Amino acid sequence: MTVSKAAAVDATKASRAARKEPAEVDADGAALQLGELSELLGYSLKRAQLRVFEDFLCCVAPLQLTPAQFSVLLLLDRNPGRNQTEIANTLGILRPNFVAMLDGLESRDLCARMRSTNDRRSHIVVLTDKGRAVLARAKKLVAAKHEARLNELLGPANRAALLAMLARIASEF
Repeated sequence: MTVSKAAAVDATKASRAARKEPAEVDADGAALQLGELSELLGYSLKRAQLRVFEDFLCCVAPLQLTPAQFSVLLLLDRNPGRNQTEIANTLGILRPNFVAMLDGLESRDLCARMRSTNDRRSHIVVLTDKGRAVLARAKKLVAAKHEARLNELLGPANRAALLAMLARIASEF
């Protein structure tokens, strides 16, 4: 007897809900019991992050931007004249990874690096006109699709509470 993957997933979800225990489904449709893993905040945060990033990537697919690239463009727009070290540190991106990301953004003509007039050892990163246009489109897509779905899922009060909790973890943990 052949069972569709959708039917197997639905059956697993129903079974999980009845036991009130999260589970994952393997390739054969058999539920893997997560046990105490489902109670670990780090695991749950990572799983949520993966789903949120997946949705973000789908929303901005026409623009071919990652969440990190979008964050860089947003910071460059809000903080003109800042150097690449400040941007990387603010976003928590390691220097080698940030340089590679900037190389990619620069090759797409979304940003440009210029020598700082104050410190010749550092580079200022600025948005190009094309970068501003891509950012404007990305912001519209993110607001209309991605953030709208999250807001619908959470509601305004839970969204605000989640943002506050995540900010606390980021600043105090």
